[in-house]
Amino acid sequence: MPAIPIDETDLRQRTETLLEEVSPGGALGGINPLQGGTSSITYWSTWTAASGEVEKVVLKVAPAGLDPVKNRDVLRQARVLRALTGTGVPVPRVLGEHAGAPPEIPPFFIMSFETGDCVEPNSLPEDRALPAEEVRSRELRAAEILGLLHQVLPGEVGLADEPETSLEAEVSRWRDSFARCDEDLREGTEDVGEALVASIPPIGATVLMHGDFRLGNVLSHGHTVESVIDWEIWARGDARVDLAWFLMMANPDPDLGRRIAEGMPGNAELLRAYQDARGQQVADLEWFAALVRYKQAAAGALITRNARRRAQDSTTHDNNPRLMASARRLLGIG
Repeated sequence: MPAIPIDETDLRQRTETLLEEVSPGGALGGINPLQGGTSSITYWSTWTAASGEVEKVVLKVAPAGLDPVKNRDVLRQARVLRALTGTGVPVPRVLGEHAGAPPEIPPFFIMSFETGDCVEPNSLPEDRALPAEEVRSRELRAAEILGLLHQVLPGEVGLADEPETSLEAEVSRWRDSFARCDEDLREGTEDVGEALVASIPPIGATVLMHGDFRLGNVLSHGHTVESVIDWEIWARGDARVDLAWFLMMANPDPDLGRRIAEGMPGNAELLRAYQDARGQQVADLEWFAALVRYKQAAAGALITRNARRRAQDSTTHDNNPRLMASARRLLGIG
């Protein structure tokens, strides 16, 4: 069943009911779309309490007409936000949630509107670059927050029932992604996939992983990180998958040919900040660094494949040869 338009009258009624439970006698403002996000639909509004105090809120709604599973499972996102509240990991507050009657009536949840900008310093054009001192402060703080996240024990925050993602499953997912792509999109990737399978390290203690942790998925203001957002693909797995992705996004190696923003701390400094916050040392990151390059290449190939099916152009996979060259170097196979 394809996605269908959201019934905003119904959404408004359900939002009013939920917020009335939190703050009786209030009034809901207009519901306005927020840009960004492809797996769920995001709106913002205001709730004026009986006291006259106005609070800005965000609604995260699953697409209507589609089963709310995987990255569309907005109530699972609400679950991890509730679990992390009070842990030291800054996340929005969940104010209410509604299961709906999917797929026609989608589930959604309401959370606090957190202020700040959401930017990836390395991706900004030079005329809009952040001051170097802000890049440095934000990135180091993000490293600390990632360490705090990986310090949280799933069982202590009610998430012990979440399935664990093995490293074998992690590699298989991206190998399968390549296998579903056109031949030209998977060319030059087979040896990396085989080398990853042949050298899978012992898994570490499984932790809560964000899945796409980087400055582009946090809200920052000045030198401070205000909140971690975009929890669509959180999981339980080896912390080094999350950490390697974060380090690659902060400091892409020369093989990748990407710009690094002025003020960006080096990986050694970021790793120290992470380890100090988490309270333990990290070993054997090379395999995980290769894995996340393979993962990014597979994701880019899938995006291009899907664009081709819609008769659209896509260059998302153009960096794949560089990603594979970097992964080979890290795996010692080329």
